[in-house]
Amino acid sequence: MHPLKKSKKDNINALQLSQLPTSGIVTIPTTITVHLGSPDEEAENITVPYLEYIKNVGSSELYPTWPEDALRANIHAITSVAMNRIYTEWYRARGFDFDITNSTQYDQAFVPNRGIFDTISDIADEIFTQYIVREGQIQPLFAQFCDGRVSQCNGLQQWGTVDLANAGYTPIEILRYYYGEDIDIVTDAQVGYVTESYPGEPLMLGDSSMDVLTIQYSLDRIRLNYPALPQIEQISGYFDESTEAAVMAFQSVFNLPVTGVVDQATWYMIRNIYVAVTRLAELTAQGITLSQLTGITIETYLEGDIRPRVDLIQYALNVLSAYYPTIEGVAITGVFDEQTRQAVIEFQKTVNLEPTGVVDSATFEALTASLFGILDTLTPEAVYLPTIRWPGIVFYPGDENPNIYIIQEMLSYISLVIPVIPYIEPSGVLDASTQQAVRTFQSTQGIEPTGIIDEETWNSIVDVYRQQRFGTVSGLPPI
Repeated sequence: MHPLKKSKKDNINALQLSQLPTSGIVTIPTTITVHLGSPDEEAENITVPYLEYIKNVGSSELYPTWPEDALRANIHAITSVAMNRIYTEWYRARGFDFDITNSTQYDQAFVPNRGIFDTISDIADEIFTQYIVREGQIQPLFAQFCDGRVSQCNGLQQWGTVDLANAGYTPIEILRYYYGEDIDIVTDAQVGYVTESYPGEPLMLGDSSMDVLTIQYSLDRIRLNYPALPQIEQISGYFDESTEAAVMAFQSVFNLPVTGVVDQATWYMIRNIYVAVTRLAELTAQGITLSQLTGITIETYLEGDIRPRVDLIQYALNVLSAYYPTIEGVAITGVFDEQTRQAVIEFQKTVNLEPTGVVDSATFEALTASLFGILDTLTPEAVYLPTIRWPGIVFYPGDENPNIYIIQEMLSYISLVIPVIPYIEPSGVLDASTQQAVRTFQSTQGIEPTGIIDEETWNSIVDVYRQQRFGTVSGLPPI
């Protein structure tokens, strides 16, 4: 009766990319720490706002009178070099306490307290959250560049961009001219506080999190270059015995204490070797691709996850906590935290699943089946639903999904106060009666009555439900 299948339209699109785990998506930092010299040279480190840094480098590297399209292409390259250094932790993973240098031999020019050109400032304001990637890949491209007159390189030539822009090339065409036709630009990346990647405490047998997933994937890739490392049985984010064996073998190969525990030294050595074997700081980087990332995570939810389904997981755990004393209620934050992981472990014990703290497909199906079994016994007036974010999926007639069940519950309550909307029994299937209820609801809200649940319809149903149920469109109700 209850939906366990993905929607047939459940494809990863541009919106869903922004909802993938933070381990797979690059965050634009608010600040960047610059070493004023060569990496090994004793020199001052200064921390500046990231946008200020991009403007400073642009004003140090470029001429403000160049054509706008040339300036845009160059600023994309500048941004991508900085983001690559931060993403790979190129210097921090080697024991340095900075993100990038101002040495053009290693990185790009930065002059403290220099003046900023207005033309460059305006462009940077617009595109500083964008960076270059190779098609299908995740990491920012190390977009090597040189002036093209005094110095030559295999990447972008700054003076050459002027000629191309004058010839009518657009910024993306200029970038593809130098870096290849498989170049894309990520737009509107999330801006946030970026810290060093080490999770702050060692990872060991029995742990589960996005950090464990990162280590597992990295070791699996390193194994191609170092066959002495044993294969990890399943890359799932759960630190099992095969992961421990792989860690111990890695520690032995790289002269670290063989403990099987990923402490800070082991974490950064794995990070270092992974960056080296995948050449992440080169134009020919071979890092994790989007298809690999989604293949690993699309049906797995771990500590550190922030995708919309986490809302539903936390709601289910809260409802179940009223029926099972071993399961603690959790705050419905949309962030898969340690409290949520512990509640998942207790649920898994209750239903005789391996207590990993990982919400895989079996655990999610058990959670939703248990939740909907409870909700089926309640009247619409007795059901209290929190705000659950649109899952990034457009639901079409015939689709079957746990989120459809939630929308049906909301529509069932709304029909009590807006009688023109027909009452429906929640089933998790977008059947004919649900389509009719959705179409009627859409008509009452001035939305095109398609019967399809898209983002606008989803958000409108949630808002009307909250207005009618709690007299608000924000905040979370009690369980």
